[in-house]
Amino acid sequence: MSSLLAEYKQAALANTFRGCRLFAGLGAPDLKAIAEVTLAKSLEKGDYLFHEGESARGFYIVQRGAVNVHRVNAAGKEQVIRIFRTGESFAEACLATPAGYPADARAVEPSQVLLVEKSGFLSLLQRQPDLALRMLASMSVHLRTLLGQLEDLTLKDVETRLANWLLKRCPDTASAQQVTIELSTTKRVLAAELGTVSETLSRTLAKLREQGLVMTRGKALTVCSPAALAELLRRNLGE
Repeated sequence: MSSLLAEYKQAALANTFRGCRLFAGLGAPDLKAIAEVTLAKSLEKGDYLFHEGESARGFYIVQRGAVNVHRVNAAGKEQVIRIFRTGESFAEACLATPAGYPADARAVEPSQVLLVEKSGFLSLLQRQPDLALRMLASMSVHLRTLLGQLEDLTLKDVETRLANWLLKRCPDTASAQQVTIELSTTKRVLAAELGTVSETLSRTLAKLREQGLVMTRGKALTVCSPAALAELLRRNLGE
């Protein structure tokens, strides 16, 4: 019975890996090998997965839920780097350095993550060098995301950052048709992701509502006209 249970768990892990871009295209033997060096961990909302500077045990894949990776500055302000969701991997950079984790990670809702252990995975990379190239591609995506966030935080005010965030979630920014965006996290988390605080985000949303650009209802944000919001963004950027 124990062997059957172990096989079932490995099959479940392999299924999660198939949905992760990092492991796209890998065959069953490789996925099984990764499963053998992987541990599952459940998190309640608010539980920390790791803290900045903590010795790195490996990298993670979100199997269910959402994890907020962030840093806290000297003034105690939290800056969200990114919120990772089902099928996404993070902290891969720890494989290439003996340094600890460069940020904190906390569950923003009940979650389950997979820890791919560092030592076992490095041994696997020696046998499967193509996988190392996939790791580089994944980390380059994270880097592009960070560079975009850095530009937002240093060159734009909160109104512009919020408009940009909303437009990125509109299928057609030239359309005048309403688009409703369901927040999967709290407005406090969104505020942190935009580099501000809840009060400032609320004032900014109120300003956009007064201009007839957005409507809010609970966790739903409706862009009344993506084209009009895009025009505001262009004016704010001086384009």
